[in-house]
Amino acid sequence: MLIVLSPAKSLDFDTVVKSRTVTTPHFLDEANELIAITRTYKPEQLADLMGISPALAQLNVQRFADWQVQATPLNSKQAVFAFNGDVYEGLNAASLTASQLKYLQNHVRILSGLYGLLRPFDALQAYRLEMGTRLNNVHGKNLYAFWGDKISLLLSDVIQQQKSKNLVNLASDEYFKAVKPALLGAPVISPVFKDWKNGQYKIISFYAKRARGLMAKYSAQHAIRKVEDLKAFSEEGYTYCEEESTKLSWVFRRKIED
Repeated sequence: MLIVLSPAKSLDFDTVVKSRTVTTPHFLDEANELIAITRTYKPEQLADLMGISPALAQLNVQRFADWQVQATPLNSKQAVFAFNGDVYEGLNAASLTASQLKYLQNHVRILSGLYGLLRPFDALQAYRLEMGTRLNNVHGKNLYAFWGDKISLLLSDVIQQQKSKNLVNLASDEYFKAVKPALLGAPVISPVFKDWKNGQYKIISFYAKRARGLMAKYSAQHAIRKVEDLKAFSEEGYTYCEEESTKLSWVFRRKIED
């Protein structure tokens, strides 16, 4: 079983982590190619391209200028510890044991606009390049065209090494659009997290993102190998709802009393 997550816009390069395990991203040549393109953008052009503030554009222009093919301990951090959004607060990798972190390395992949596909311990340098960015490149007008089949074929290779050949999609629509399920050679299970609000169960973005991280954490804590075992997920009040689920879309609901 393999889990895919989205990255996070926010990064934490300040908090010190105990683990010294660091691996090298698979698509470094491709990342370097994208960096070369981003370096042609002036701050105002990058702000327009990404829809970000002038200050944030200037920050990322500097990040692209500083990026190096060979990461060092001074300019990088393991991806699972560097990303700092709702998903990663739910995952809380710093709370996991060494064996649980090893599980993440073997069973979790992080989709990335710049790096394509990351293992949790891959060395990450600070960047911002969302998968939906319309960055012109030799392959087309956006990053989906740039990555083409590469991400899917690498995922397929990893899945075939697993005993239980399933992909669990805990990524956002923007990022999972970079994956071509037909190339995976495995079923794709997509958990859906719903919370009770205003008299009905609905997807609430903040809670759903956190729940994705919680499920990845649960998988590591329980060393989940068979995808069916994920139906027992019950963190922070969620329970599997069989009547609302389908073969590939699994619904987990939560009703918190006021």
